[in-house]
Amino acid sequence: MTFTYATPVRFADIDHATIVYFPRFFHMFHLAFEELWQDRLGPGGYAHLMNHDRVGFPAVHASCDFTAPLRFGDTAVIELGVAQLGARSITWHYRVYRAGDRTLCAEGRVVSASVDLDRFVAIAVPERIVAVLQDLVEPPT
Repeated sequence: MTFTYATPVRFADIDHATIVYFPRFFHMFHLAFEELWQDRLGPGGYAHLMNHDRVGFPAVHASCDFTAPLRFGDTAVIELGVAQLGARSITWHYRVYRAGDRTLCAEGRVVSASVDLDRFVAIAVPERIVAVLQDLVEPPT
């Protein structure tokens, strides 16, 4: 299973070549990441998790393959899964499609450490978080 979020490609997302500027895909990944927490944790989402529980998931590695262009006016459909749910990290798997024809435009992974925000040290992924992400864990390839 994946979590899906759609967003329009805005003029600010494109470069002089009239396609999405590559770092904007990482921004789209993060939009889907934030919406996932809103969907799974309710009001406040990721901000509540960080501010109340003092747990965060900063990126420690990111990669992406770009396979087709997205242009101003397109709708990007971002699918988010969990490639690996580790003891102290989560590897997020993102696929960005062009709405309509479902062309795969980008596929990326972001590894996030599970961090105690008061001490900024790695901690075990909280059991509550494991429970809300379990259905997004992808089978091994």
